[in-house]
Order: sequence, then structure tokens, then C-alpha cells
Amino acid sequence: MTGHSADDALRLPIDRRTIVVTSLAAGFALSVQPVRPTVIVTDDSGLVSGDVKIPVSDGEIPAFRAMPANGVNLPTVIVVHEIFGVHEWMKDICRRFAKQGYLAVAPYLYSRQGDATAYTDIPKLVSEIVAKTDDATVMSDLDATSKWVAGNGGNGGRIAVTGFCWGGRVTWLYTAHNPGVNAGAAWYGHMVRREGNTQAKHPVEVAAGFKGRMLGLYGELDKGIASMQIDAMRAALAAAGDTKSEIVVYPGADHGFLADYRPSYNQAAAKDAWARSLAWFKSHGV
Repeated sequence: MTGHSADDALRLPIDRRTIVVTSLAAGFALSVQPVRPTVIVTDDSGLVSGDVKIPVSDGEIPAFRAMPANGVNLPTVIVVHEIFGVHEWMKDICRRFAKQGYLAVAPYLYSRQGDATAYTDIPKLVSEIVAKTDDATVMSDLDATSKWVAGNGGNGGRIAVTGFCWGGRVTWLYTAHNPGVNAGAAWYGHMVRREGNTQAKHPVEVAAGFKGRMLGLYGELDKGIASMQIDAMRAALAAAGDTKSEIVVYPGADHGFLADYRPSYNQAAAKDAWARSLAWFKSHGV
């Protein structure tokens, strides 16, 4: 399966950089310490899991993959990491999907900028890693990941994408970019342009590309994503004639409510949203 942009602005020439991160770090990102006792640990019994390499336009990027042992032609979930990169929680999310029968793969999309897991200062992480990661390169890397799936135990015609925070925004964009994606589930990702963000397009601007495939999962108490963002996306969906994509807002939940390793974890919202995302994928053939 290959990606085809729903918007010319997402097909800007890719700024070729040296891939500086070629392997994934172990454990949790330093900036999220200490890890809360509510953290969920998923064992890898019955699974094949570990690091893999994804061939991309300018080399290879590292990724974490988990899947049922001996699985073939599996429905696939591409997991787009949160701002902290592919650390232990993202790996556990992959194992959780694998336990549900999926091939789950989380490519490290900051590979040209550096190791996000080594940062302890979040503003520095944002300025040195996140802000320098352009959407065009991310779309290209996710296209490469979609292509990789078919030759590595997955079904290239049954792909879902999901992402968290930074990866939630990317999930909206990639679902619009690639019409071959069956379904997307975006967890508390920004949908409109924020001050200082210089990327070409934002999710609310590409709503015509979702075509009933998107599920948004948000927390009522998220101060970084005000209700006006949700209202703006709902209006954009309506203007595009998309009556099937959904946005669910959880009362009493904050940003990062699925992140069981952080104080923001909300067990009730997390349980419902996780089940809802799995049902969404299945309803779209994944």
C-alpha cells in the first residue's frame, strides 16, 4: 500500500538529513520519570516483539514491532509515538495491540533529529527535536511503514493508524494523506494551528480527506486543547459532509488520560476509549 496525499501541501520536497538515531533506547523516557505505580505492563508471551528497521527514502529508521507468534497476513496498527518518542510505554501499547491479534509497529519519526528519550527538559525537547521534525518527512516515513507491513506479517489492505499527543495530530494528518488507511484513532492531538507552529497544514484544514475514517479521543479538562479546537473540527467535518467520523470527549479526563505511567491517567476514560478504538478499527475492517 502506498500513500497519496489528499493535499498538495503535504507533498512538499523532503529536506534530506542524516538519520542519526539507528536504534531504540530501552526503558521510559527520562523526561517522564518517575513512572507512576499505575503503569500497565503487558507481557510478550505468545508474541514476537522487538526492534526492527524500516527502509525509508533516505536510509532506515528504527521501529518497535509486536505481533502474534507465527502470525501471517495480520490486520495492522501503525502506532505514532507521543512527544517523548518510542519509549517503554509506546512499546507496551504495541504489545497490547498484538495481544488483540494485530501486527503493531511504532516507527521512530524523530530519527533525523536525535533521541527524544534522553531529554529531561521538555521545552528543550520541543525546540531541538519536535519543532525540527517536518510533516512531509513524517508522511513519507509512514508511507514507508505502510509499505513495510505487507512483507513482514501484516496485511497491507487492513491498516489502522493511531497516535498520542504529537502523534494524535499526525494521525489526523496521515489518515487524510493516505486513502489506503482503513481507520484512524487520534488521542488528544492538536487539530488547529498553534502559535509558533510553522507546519504547512493542520488537521482541521484537511477534513475533506477523512471520509468517515477518523475517531478523535479527547479529555474535557485538557487545557492545551480547548473546546474551540473540537468545535472547529466538528464544523470542518460537517462542512466536508463527513457524518461518520467521530470525536468523543471524556468528562473529568485530562490530556494524556490513557498514559497509565503518568499522573494524567484516568482509568475509566482509558478503559472506555481503548475499547472504543478497537471497535472502531474492527468496524472499518481492521
